[in-house]
Amino acid sequence: MSEFLDLNSPHMFWKLIAENMNICIDSTEIINFKESINRVLAKDIHSPEDLPPFTRSTVDGFAVRAIDTAGASSSLPVYLKVTGKIAMGSKTNISIASGEVVKIATGGMMPAGADAVIMVEYTEYLDDHTIETGSAVAAGENVVWKGEDIKKGELLLSSGHLLRPQDVGVLAGLGIIDVKVYKKPEVAIISSGDELISPESEPDMGQIRDINSYALGATVQKNGENTRYIGIIKDSFSRLQEAVKNSLTSDLVLISGGSSVGLKDMTIDVLNSLGKPGVLLHGISIKPGKPTILAVIDNTPVIGLPGHPASSWTISYNLVRPLIMALGGRDIGVEDNSNYSCNVNFSSKIIKAKLERNLVSDKGREQYVPVKLIFKEKFKDDIKYIARPITGKSSLITTLVEADGFIKIGTYREGLSRGEEIKVIVF
Repeated sequence: MSEFLDLNSPHMFWKLIAENMNICIDSTEIINFKESINRVLAKDIHSPEDLPPFTRSTVDGFAVRAIDTAGASSSLPVYLKVTGKIAMGSKTNISIASGEVVKIATGGMMPAGADAVIMVEYTEYLDDHTIETGSAVAAGENVVWKGEDIKKGELLLSSGHLLRPQDVGVLAGLGIIDVKVYKKPEVAIISSGDELISPESEPDMGQIRDINSYALGATVQKNGENTRYIGIIKDSFSRLQEAVKNSLTSDLVLISGGSSVGLKDMTIDVLNSLGKPGVLLHGISIKPGKPTILAVIDNTPVIGLPGHPASSWTISYNLVRPLIMALGGRDIGVEDNSNYSCNVNFSSKIIKAKLERNLVSDKGREQYVPVKLIFKEKFKDDIKYIARPITGKSSLITTLVEADGFIKIGTYREGLSRGEEIKVIVF
């Protein structure tokens, strides 16, 4: 293998994926709506009925014809005849005429002829059948009309939509019990290296506990997907080859370690031995994370991540995380892919801040610098935070533990200046 990395842009990473595999999982399943939170719809949902299914009151009070309250005031009240009562949860055939009202509870079905509700606190009984009010109401006041929320047949949620708690609520309200969603992708995680041991083991000199597998696994789980831990594979061609081969039944394979140039790093040869098209990229113009590998083997993407924790995390956040989301049915904006048909935009939370000190960057690579956000009183331009860079070697994990997010320094910039307005990508 070549001893030199051929640096590729992040755009090239996505372009190669788009050209060499169908990024969206085709398999779907039907699940109960109560289990659908954070799942991605695989079919448009149209409302099977009006919501609400009848015109209803939003307050306790009296259903009335709004015109009968015109001009009412504390000094000139209006007197109205009470002709009945409507309980919440009951169907009614009552109708009202001019000068009449019906007592109604919150959620009660509006009687025919009524177009508004006077709140009970603005009324007073004069006798068992008469009320007075000094409050005029407009047509539609304190009323929700049939179908005002959702009309029958209306497109409610589109295929590719990531279901949120409020979406689950509306499914319940419409009686939509069975929901068609994309299956959760499974991500296999392999750690490679003779020096690695499990977190439960006590390290000898020269050994270190495996960090990356579990940071990567947590990233997968946080996105609601399934993690398959393969374990630690020693630096052996045959062992790594067997581990990767057995992992290709998963939707994505991550190999932590074995991506940098060196005698023991045989990952590229292993990947090329397992199927076509094989390795598509070795080296990416991101700092930290340069020695990243991308391969596709029989439509399964395999990513070789740097062994250093900060490098591995940077690549997993910026490339692996959105790829996992795409594999689960969400659209992350990949270009130039005729097979790409997912439907939801990928985005991260961004906070504006001012940089605490100068930063120097290597021109020619996107650089991601962890920062801690420090709340300050508002500046004149309404920015509320100072971003304090947390610098350290890519082999350290505490730089990320102390950080709230990171800032991106563009490929062609040589750094950022103290006090400069920046965007912080929040973890």
